[in-house]
Amino acid sequence: MKTAVLGAGAWGTTLADMLARNGMDTVLWAREPEVVETIRANRENTTFLPGVTLSESLQVESDPKTAFAGADYFLVVIPSQFIRPALEGFRDLLPEKPVIVCASKGIELDTLSPMSRVVAEALEGKRPRYASLSGPSFAAEVSRDMPTTVALGCEDHELGRELQAHFSTPAFRVYFTPDYRGVELGGAVKNVIAIAAGIADGLGFGNDARAALITRGLYEMSLLGMAMGGQQRTFMGLSGMGDLVLTCTGDLSRNRQVGLKLGKGMKLDAIISEMKAVAEGVKTTQSLYNLSQKLRVELPITEQVYSILYEDKDPAEAVKDLMNRDLKDE
Repeated sequence: MKTAVLGAGAWGTTLADMLARNGMDTVLWAREPEVVETIRANRENTTFLPGVTLSESLQVESDPKTAFAGADYFLVVIPSQFIRPALEGFRDLLPEKPVIVCASKGIELDTLSPMSRVVAEALEGKRPRYASLSGPSFAAEVSRDMPTTVALGCEDHELGRELQAHFSTPAFRVYFTPDYRGVELGGAVKNVIAIAAGIADGLGFGNDARAALITRGLYEMSLLGMAMGGQQRTFMGLSGMGDLVLTCTGDLSRNRQVGLKLGKGMKLDAIISEMKAVAEGVKTTQSLYNLSQKLRVELPITEQVYSILYEDKDPAEAVKDLMNRDLKDE
């Protein structure tokens, strides 16, 4: 079975290399020709995954027609805001019923759509079979074969079990759930809460504040997720609570790093200009805020992160406003 991996950032490169090292026929498609040339010459993605030697069996292509030819699975690891135009451009290169496994995390800004809906609309006229792969997983650790567990959500049970077996390795354990919507929403919301946790740490607050943000952030995730059709139990699992804990506490989290710098007084534009890779939570904050207004779902942490990112609110004032809201039952 051949897998085409779309997107050669740190996560896409890591997943492609993991599959190749476990004997899978795998080709990595990269938009940047220089990334392809570097990997071919040095077996290393020096731009997005420096220091990791990639499998000799991993194929890499910049021509999508060549990369996608004969593929059985298409693993999408493109930043969420660019998935629609990318898939629209690739539509004629894909089979009639492509298996799309999305490992990108976010909500499309213009449409407020989760990735499953974006994929369906971008591939209109096709009949894509969709799955979402998400969970507590840093590329830097997975690429070094450190034990990792994730969730794969797929409504088609037979296909889901097939994908579970395909993506599982001795160091990368995949759990199956039919709740693909819950899996993809957990992966989106946790990035926003990670920014909040980073802000709290940047302001010099302690473990109490971080634990509170994780706990109440899980509540916001569950509230919005269920309003969008996800199942509550999914948010208690790897793609919900598991990924939330990781991104709120692990310094390898790009979203947490954005928050840390905001808490220390840096402005968002300066932070973004320093980053090579995308911090999905920045755009997702705007998407989630607009979605919460549309659905009339109250997300206090998300609202304050939005105000800090897009209304230049002082982070310390945002914390005061969170703490002085009307008292409520848990």
